[in-house]
Amino acid sequence: MKYGPTFPERFASLGDARAFMRACVDWYNHHHQHSGIGFHTPANAHYGFADGVAQKRSQTLAAARAKHPHRFHTTNDAEILALPGPAWINKPDENTEEAAILTAA
Repeated sequence: MKYGPTFPERFASLGDARAFMRACVDWYNHHHQHSGIGFHTPANAHYGFADGVAQKRSQTLAAARAKHPHRFHTTNDAEILALPGPAWINKPDENTEEAAILTAA
C-alpha cells in the first residue's frame, strides 16, 4: 500500500473503511503494475491477459526502435518486462505424482 492511495488518518465509519479498502484492493489488483511480475497487474497475470499486454508492449518498443534507433542499445525487449514462471509455496513432487499414476495402473 506504500505506492497506493493515501491511507487516511481515521475513518468516519466502518462503511467508509470498507469502501476505502475495496478501492485499495481494486487499485492494487487491476491498476498497479508490479515489478515482480514483469510490470503487469495481478489481474492481468491471473486471468491470462499478460501475454497480450506483453505483445502490445513489444510492438510499441519495436515501433519506437524503428523511429529512433539511436535511442536504443539493443533490439531485444527488456527482461524485466517478461512474466516470470510459476511460483510455488509447496511445489508438488513430480516423482510422487508419477508414482501415484504407476501404482494405480
